[in-house]
Amino acid sequence: MVKIRPSEITPEHVYLSRRDFLKGAGALASGSLLLAACGGGVATALSSADDAMQPESSASTDELGDPVNSYTDITHFNNFYEFTPDKTTVVDLVGNFRTSPWQVEVGGLVHNPKIYNLDDLTGFEKEERVYRLRCVEGWSMVIPWNGFPLARLLEDVEPMADAKYVRFETLYDPDVMTNQQSPWYVWPYVEGLRIDEAMHDLTLMATGLYGKSLPAQNGAPIRLVVPWKYGFKSIKSIVKIDLVSEQPTSLWMASSPNEYGFYANVNPDVPHPRWSQAKERRIGEISRRDTLLFNGYADEVASLYPDMSPSIFF
Repeated sequence: MVKIRPSEITPEHVYLSRRDFLKGAGALASGSLLLAACGGGVATALSSADDAMQPESSASTDELGDPVNSYTDITHFNNFYEFTPDKTTVVDLVGNFRTSPWQVEVGGLVHNPKIYNLDDLTGFEKEERVYRLRCVEGWSMVIPWNGFPLARLLEDVEPMADAKYVRFETLYDPDVMTNQQSPWYVWPYVEGLRIDEAMHDLTLMATGLYGKSLPAQNGAPIRLVVPWKYGFKSIKSIVKIDLVSEQPTSLWMASSPNEYGFYANVNPDVPHPRWSQAKERRIGEISRRDTLLFNGYADEVASLYPDMSPSIFF
């Protein structure tokens, strides 16, 4: 098991304002490591020129009325640890990352194992889902994803009765994803869901955002999006999905088991060991706002966790 020294972890406040973000970028350039992973975000509004170039979403707000973040916000400040722990430079490091051709192998405890190529994956009927993303680091954003429910893919492979969990694995290519040469993590990136979580209608396989194909830095060509969990659960650039009987061990569980649990449900009442989760900074906003239980999706997903203490099953 790889241990991460607390001194190598950038504190929460680095992410909580534009000024702090810029300070954090400098700190990261000096070689600090982070121990948290989310889908993406940027800590400030864009320039007017960038705004003018961004594509349009069919939805301008989420169901709570909060505006979606801009395309450049979402694509220019990304956690993608396979490339770097520096969010500001992922976009500059993915030039050699080839996302086509691509295959996703789906197997394990299924009756109908399959290997899906890009045409197969893009053949699933796509929907636009505007979801809030809440990073475990304390910031959040609203993203208009394009994709299809994971349940459709799982139904296609016909899970066996003893399949209890779904294990996801990212591409392992340390020559291109150079941070996979780092000894601090157990590669490849692995995540997991309980099968009822995976089959929930909110759980999305994203192939795009803002009506465009998913950019490489956001996890192209296909990634998971689980909006009621902290962002690091939404694994990127997936190449393998296995249905299994035992709970998988994720990269973050292996790296820091006392800080990152399997469930990782957004919960303002369960603090991270080193910071509160009660508040969050929405990207582009100055003031902090209250974090919502299950990231605001409690009506849809709270019933998945009856009689489970969130402080134990974190």
